[in-house]
Amino acid sequence: MSLDSQRFTDPVAALAQVQAIYEQSLTHLRGALHSFVAGTAPTEHVRACYPFVRVHTDTVARADSRLSYGFVAGPGTYETTLTRPDLFQGYYLEQFRLLLKNHNVALEVGVSGQPIPVHFSLAEHDHLEGSLSLERRLLMRDMFDLPDLAAMDDAIANGTYETRPGQSHPLSLFTAPRVDYSLHRLRHYTGTAPDHFQNFVLFTNYQFYIDEFVRLGHEAMADPASEYLAFVEPGNVITRRTGTAHRPGDELGAIPPRLPQMPAYHLVRGDGAGITMVNIGVGPANAKTITDHIAVLRPHAWIMLGHCAGLRNTQALGDYVLAHGYVREDHVLDEDLPLWVPIPPLAEIQVALQQAVADITQLTGYELKRILRTGTVASTDNRNWELLPQRTPERRFSQSRAVALDMESATIAANGFRFRVPYGTLLCVSDKPLHGEIKLPGMANHFYRERVDQHLRIGMRAVELLRAQTVDQLHSRKLRSFAEVAFQ
Repeated sequence: MSLDSQRFTDPVAALAQVQAIYEQSLTHLRGALHSFVAGTAPTEHVRACYPFVRVHTDTVARADSRLSYGFVAGPGTYETTLTRPDLFQGYYLEQFRLLLKNHNVALEVGVSGQPIPVHFSLAEHDHLEGSLSLERRLLMRDMFDLPDLAAMDDAIANGTYETRPGQSHPLSLFTAPRVDYSLHRLRHYTGTAPDHFQNFVLFTNYQFYIDEFVRLGHEAMADPASEYLAFVEPGNVITRRTGTAHRPGDELGAIPPRLPQMPAYHLVRGDGAGITMVNIGVGPANAKTITDHIAVLRPHAWIMLGHCAGLRNTQALGDYVLAHGYVREDHVLDEDLPLWVPIPPLAEIQVALQQAVADITQLTGYELKRILRTGTVASTDNRNWELLPQRTPERRFSQSRAVALDMESATIAANGFRFRVPYGTLLCVSDKPLHGEIKLPGMANHFYRERVDQHLRIGMRAVELLRAQTVDQLHSRKLRSFAEVAFQ
């Protein structure tokens, strides 16, 4: 690469250099790959590397103690590799600005030694390997760098990463290859490009919520005064707000022949602070998978809206449960986040959810308390926990003081804690198996359709309330570790 590392005290100039390095790397890789596909083999191994940003400080002077991010932990050198500056432009600019403000030292930007895997250099609609023979695909493995799982683990986020002597400390939770890996996974699982994801994410485990979100999305697009500019559905099918011109690339969207595993829908705002809603389906494995990947987009909050089993006889079908604690029997995060780690409620999210219930239901005081219960939610990986012998689960849930049970909420909250993404849970009681009220098809369908609209509007109202706060209020210090990375 011909671009030498440079030092910057202007965040805009630093970002421009990151962009220049990244574009030069992609141009090099794509050119070589297109030649290879056309039948011309490179004469030597083709390599291009990610840009990096580095900061060095010699002082122990601490930053403003009220901050939750934007500063390094102490004296030393800190760096990270960067990718997709087009997608992360606003995010990178803010991180650079805060580092310059809080430490008053220059940022160094240059070419790292971390190769860009050739698969991560492909444009959105490139699918080159499908046209290659088996022999050419094998040869491609010799000519280009492939994804290296050792360069994209979650040791930094998990708090298990150890800096070797002479090595720089990490500056962000995710390396560039880890980010690129997740961006590709998001396309696969959700059926939409990462570019459409918004900073507030709603998760659900029922299609009824998605149906209603789609209806509200199209309703917003028919309103010329809507705060949302576009509604995006799987296949990158984009509906623009009435009176808004189509943009280049809109025509490339196409309804997929079948929905992806966890379809995503996006109500897009110009500032990225719109709402993304994902149907994660049933189970903690899906909940972990999707949050593992959405986390690299650094959203401002994610909230679980779904149905649950009410565990208390005083609850009625349709009541809401606001989780302030979690019993983790999901098991999918046991290796990454030990069970002894508490998952605390976040005041900003809790207050917003409770206020949203009051706003949408128009209930206050005792009447609000009658339908909204704050308590512990248990999440299990066993959908048929009721069939276990000797009432063992019932005893454990009683000892934990759980008021509701589902299969996803604890996973989503725990991964929010793990990845420093503010999280919350508002569930709706759809059955009470301990008390003889189980889901029957006719009753369940009627119940879902009756309650879904209100529940979804509560979630969207909570986003409105959270959006009105400043970003640094949302990204709580509760989620930061002792020696935390500087990037939000």
